[in-house]
Amino acid sequence: MPREAEPSKNEREFVLAALQENIRLDGRALDAYRNIELSFGDEHGVADVQLGKTRVLARISSSLTVPFPDRKFDGIFTITTELTPIASPAFEVGRPNEQEVILSRILEKAIRRSRAIDTESLCIVAGQKCWSVRADIHVLDFDGGLIDACCLATMAALYHFRRPDVSVDGERVTIHTMAERVPLPLSILHSPVCITSSFFGNGAVTVLDATAKEEHVREAELIVTVNDFEVCQVAKHGGKPIDPALVMKSFQVAVGKAREMNKLIRVKLAEDASARGVQELTAENDRGEPPVG
Repeated sequence: MPREAEPSKNEREFVLAALQENIRLDGRALDAYRNIELSFGDEHGVADVQLGKTRVLARISSSLTVPFPDRKFDGIFTITTELTPIASPAFEVGRPNEQEVILSRILEKAIRRSRAIDTESLCIVAGQKCWSVRADIHVLDFDGGLIDACCLATMAALYHFRRPDVSVDGERVTIHTMAERVPLPLSILHSPVCITSSFFGNGAVTVLDATAKEEHVREAELIVTVNDFEVCQVAKHGGKPIDPALVMKSFQVAVGKAREMNKLIRVKLAEDASARGVQELTAENDRGEPPVG
């Protein structure tokens, strides 16, 4: 599989010269994100995020398993990422590149290790039965901003997901169908979102949501994971140092952008819930059954 061609010297110089004049190739302001489109699938736990030309699909699933011996009162939550040539020729099946490794590590720290999900709520019988929740992230198209899009898609899918209700009688665990009991949402403690800043010209220019071309020519990047009220993690990549004043400014910008993204998740969840309520009511009427509630 041929690797994706890097920008030529002329392209690099053109992009950098434009940024020095506060001009981006797509006409955005330096601190502006591309248009974000968030939609949900027919099944609970499927979220599709489009950030410009970058597109990510996140799917949440659950199954019963045995908890880890040293975490008897906790369930299990795992995140897997898949970058294939369908998204970009730069990605190869079975050969994770540096970008995929960084993506997996950032999402792991941003969501799982920050305890965004209350894993204790996934425990059914201590030391014997628990829920194992898995987030599968598929990158369908790539044009920069991958970490931000993947984090947003994962959190949206986690909020949208519903697991079956269970009942426990001694050591017997019964999983109830949707017809028997209403599925339950996950217990989410906070909503972390990744905001990536890219730096050019020894820190003279700072850009949010860099495209693939801009990512090729940047000198350093700062990934800030924040929720609505605090910074959860910070990761810096690239060889150039970043002035502390720029780091603090990036924190402030990240908090504002994260609030906008979390608001988008809430709005889209409400729209989806409303649409599903209408569909369920119509289905009940078609069967001639009175709606519940």
